[in-house]
Amino acid sequence: MSDKSDFYSKLKVQLEDTTNFPADYMYKFIVPTNGNQTNEVQEVFDNKGAIITTKKSKTGKYISISIVLKLKSAEEVIGYYKKVETIKGIISL
Repeated sequence: MSDKSDFYSKLKVQLEDTTNFPADYMYKFIVPTNGNQTNEVQEVFDNKGAIITTKKSKTGKYISISIVLKLKSAEEVIGYYKKVETIKGIISL
């Protein structure tokens, strides 16, 4: 099993143990400012009722993105992580 599938398997168990779905879930990402990554992340969550806030780092090299979204299941949470993991330079917190 790969590291990513191990991570998602553990995350699913943790979410199911600690969260009563449907529930608000907060995603936090960091992306570089030198590309279009902020827009790419926002497009994934666009028209889903998400509350998205962004904040530039002190040096201006990175942008922190926080997203709150009401989700129905742990699988749905993981699905969004899988959609954004293809964005270049993204860091999931």
